[in-house]
Amino acid sequence: MKNEDRKIIAVDFDDTIVKDEYPDIGEINEEVFWLLNWEVEKYNAYIILWTCRCGKELQQAVEFCKANDIPIDAVNQNAPWIVEKWPLEGRKIFAHQYIDDRNAGVV
Repeated sequence: MKNEDRKIIAVDFDDTIVKDEYPDIGEINEEVFWLLNWEVEKYNAYIILWTCRCGKELQQAVEFCKANDIPIDAVNQNAPWIVEKWPLEGRKIFAHQYIDDRNAGVV
């Protein structure tokens, strides 16, 4: 599968990957953990950690993901093939699916 064909998923950290205990890190949300691993195993999905955390708190979140086998390919950055196609990268993260505790349905 070419990278251009991979599903890109942007996933929030607090109250999504983990239960919300900000600035601390809560317990893993098992549903999101299994969903991300299933998407990677089944579809070779590209996972972007998409969070407002910064500095020390961001580093803690990244280390938590690594230590707990949460598959993360990038942190607050677009996939390389997206940047290559659209080099004037802005702050908006491109994804086919966004997983966030603030998701709203489309009317």
